[in-house]
Amino acid sequence: MIYLDHAATTVLKPRCVAEAVAEAMTSLGNSGRGAHGASLGASRLVYETRALLSDFFGADGPEQVAFTANATMALNMAAEGLVEPGDHVITTGMEHNSVLRPLYRKERQGAELTILPADKRGCISLKDLEQAIRPETKAFFCTHASNVTGNVNDLARAGEICRRHGILFVADVSQTGGILPVDMKAMNVDVLCFTGHKGLLGPQGTGGICLRRGIRLRPLLVGGSGIRSYEKEHPDQMPEALEAGTLNVHGIAGLHAAVSCIRQQGREKLFRRELSLMQMFYERVSRLPGVIIYGDFGEEAAVRAPIVSLNLGQEDSAWTAGELSARFGIETRAGAHCAPLMHRALGTEKQGAVRFSFSHMNTEAEVEAAADAVEVLSREAAL
Repeated sequence: MIYLDHAATTVLKPRCVAEAVAEAMTSLGNSGRGAHGASLGASRLVYETRALLSDFFGADGPEQVAFTANATMALNMAAEGLVEPGDHVITTGMEHNSVLRPLYRKERQGAELTILPADKRGCISLKDLEQAIRPETKAFFCTHASNVTGNVNDLARAGEICRRHGILFVADVSQTGGILPVDMKAMNVDVLCFTGHKGLLGPQGTGGICLRRGIRLRPLLVGGSGIRSYEKEHPDQMPEALEAGTLNVHGIAGLHAAVSCIRQQGREKLFRRELSLMQMFYERVSRLPGVIIYGDFGEEAAVRAPIVSLNLGQEDSAWTAGELSARFGIETRAGAHCAPLMHRALGTEKQGAVRFSFSHMNTEAEVEAAADAVEVLSREAAL
């Protein structure tokens, strides 16, 4: 198998991640639910991981990092915890359904929603953001990079606009956490939502939300917190305010190992390799007859997520991905990628697209094999 679906989840993970999960499963107890060694060991591990992620993302401290099951849960927390009926919220046509659907629900409940359109390359203009802001605008929800095209938004510029106009900035870094530089302070991000199982190389079932100090969310869940058990209300202090119930300590152990590995190897070094592999593939397939590539690959788009999405003429994307898998052992992702507005902008609503997404753990030989396979299929499609 040649695995090129890392934008969905990283299958190729450092060995230390699995080892950390296995060790945690046989040694760690329930964090904050006891004073014995197994519970205290879990609490130490959880705190160390908060501190690691806070530093990694430029957050306001370990206590401002709350763990979730994934980015979808974190984004639902942000939407439900911030947006009230009568508020105006802005988002973009680049977003995943994990942003869109919570905001559509808030719209049905009385909020107003403006969606900045993406152009035919799948890009948005932050000039549109400035023009869309109203006196009642509460927040801007924006992805760092499209999971379809790999196009990257300038979070620092978006954050500056939001700060200048006094609105909250909620950033989804699902596709860029662990790959591109993310700094909440430098980018003026108020709420950062991330997942652990993609660029951060951690286990599935891990993710989180980071809040700028002073930001408060209504909790999505309430219940056991390990503290203030006799009170009727759930604690409002971070991080317990957003962490009702037992944490996924085993997954968090794997996430700690994964982020530590990224820091040890150097995030920028790993990203350069991923970008090199992506560019190698793009240069091969972009010259093939009948191959349509989506996204912005111009000189101004030198920084992008390591993704190439394409189609072979009018062939259905599911057929192309099926042939790649069955005949060549190349695993990709076809279809709509949970990003309907992006496909509408690209004109691929019915056809979908085949997404190739790369990791630093892929090899040049795998990239060449994938390009060879696309070349074979493109010739067959032209017959």
